[in-house]
Amino acid sequence: MTSTSFEATSTVLADCAVIKLRGDIDGGAREALAAVYDDSGPTGPLRLDFEEVAYINSTGIALIVELLSRARADQRPVAGAGLSEHYREIFQITRLTDFMTILAQRPAPADRQIEHE
Repeated sequence: MTSTSFEATSTVLADCAVIKLRGDIDGGAREALAAVYDDSGPTGPLRLDFEEVAYINSTGIALIVELLSRARADQRPVAGAGLSEHYREIFQITRLTDFMTILAQRPAPADRQIEHE
C-alpha cells in the first residue's frame, strides 16, 4: 500500500474552527495534528473535515483520540464531517462517536473562511 503524506490546516469561522485533514492519518501525522489543533484557536467548537483522508490506521485512531482528549480538556465540542461509510463504521465500533458528533454535510464554503497554516 502506498502512503499518502498527511497535511492539516485550520480555518476559523464565525461559529467554529474547521480542521481540514488530507492524506493518511498514521504515526507520521502526530506532529501535524498537534500543531493544527494549536492553530485552531484556544476555544470554541471544532469540526474535523475527513473528506480528503485516504487512510486511517490504528495509530491514526489513537492520534484522533488524543485530539479528542485535548478538546474535551479544553471544553471544546468536536464534530466530524466527510467520513466515508467505512470510517463511520470504524468510529462507531471504536466508540469515537461517543466523543464527537458525526455530520452528514461538509464544512462551510470557502468564502466565509480565514485560512491559518
